Amino acid sequence: MNTTALIYCENEFGAIDGKVANGLVRRSEKYDIVGVIDSTKGRRDTGEILDGIANGIPSFDNIDSAVEALNQVPQYFIYGIAPLSGFIDQEQRNIILSAMRKGMHIVNGLPQYFTADDEFVLKAEEYGVQLYDIRKPQERKDLHLFSGRIHEVTTPVIAVLGTDCAVGKRTTAMMLVQALEEQNIHVAFITTGQTGILQGSKYGVAIDVLSSGFATGEVEHAILSADKEEVPDLIIVEGQGALGHPAFTSSSAIIRGSVPDAVIIQHAPKREHYADYPLLKSTSLQKEINLIETFAKTSVIAIGINHEHMTADEITETIEAYETEFRLPTTDVLTFGCDKLVKGILEKFPTLEKSKEICLPLD
Repeated sequence: MNTTALIYCENEFGAIDGKVANGLVRRSEKYDIVGVIDSTKGRRDTGEILDGIANGIPSFDNIDSAVEALNQVPQYFIYGIAPLSGFIDQEQRNIILSAMRKGMHIVNGLPQYFTADDEFVLKAEEYGVQLYDIRKPQERKDLHLFSGRIHEVTTPVIAVLGTDCAVGKRTTAMMLVQALEEQNIHVAFITTGQTGILQGSKYGVAIDVLSSGFATGEVEHAILSADKEEVPDLIIVEGQGALGHPAFTSSSAIIRGSVPDAVIIQHAPKREHYADYPLLKSTSLQKEINLIETFAKTSVIAIGINHEHMTADEITETIEAYETEFRLPTTDVLTFGCDKLVKGILEKFPTLEKSKEICLPLD
């Protein structure tokens, strides 16, 4: 990492709509994150805010206080909020212009493309900075339609799906990749959203801005490319939204494009309504599992817990209850790590364990 970046996440860091900033603070192979702007958090360590573990990345009230404390102007300014509307307001526009004025390149994960904004383009040229629209798709001629070649892939494919958006699918997937790699199991990770791209994932695109045909094709193409170039032992695909969520079609494209051999499902037990949709009651975990297994013609092999609004005792009690009810290994990876998920994968695909030197306490 040789590029410093400051993330903007006013009033949302640690919350659902701050998932881009949250993800980058937890893991970034592309940028050296030097701070997060959120005046509601004060001057605190962002790792302690998120997970109770210091990471050395501070929060700041604004750009000026960040530059002064850091004694440098970071090279990049990342818009780290993922609002439902997908558009910035005038106050945020002014903040982005201020970042340009200080000489920072702008990294944008919104479906509102800054490179199509006349004022931003003009000011970027004036201040000698670049605009990067992470979710802006390639030209149609460069996109891939579904071909069916996914059925030629013999490497096991696992999709990490969920019961809602912003429920921890990417976090669980990336922590699982790391845990598997520590067991000498070579994993190719396929990202399907802007945060994974910003974190440095080599394969995948933000599929929610693509039409359904190209979304399915791009997922398939990413897996085919990763399988050929990496020759992995396992492929893990990040989910988006939820198959049962009426506002999203991303899960359908991911399932059709990846044809997963197994699924890990992520769930927030305390969430009663879909995120950002207070009028829509969440589908139950059992209904989502049934829907996934019917639609994908595969099996859910493990459950990941999102512990939002849960006490430590509630997390433990819920894990025990789910393992009894669903008879599936269940864990909260941020609290207890990925051992149970790795064990579930090895039981599903025993040839992995036979070919590798596994060090987990699996008994």
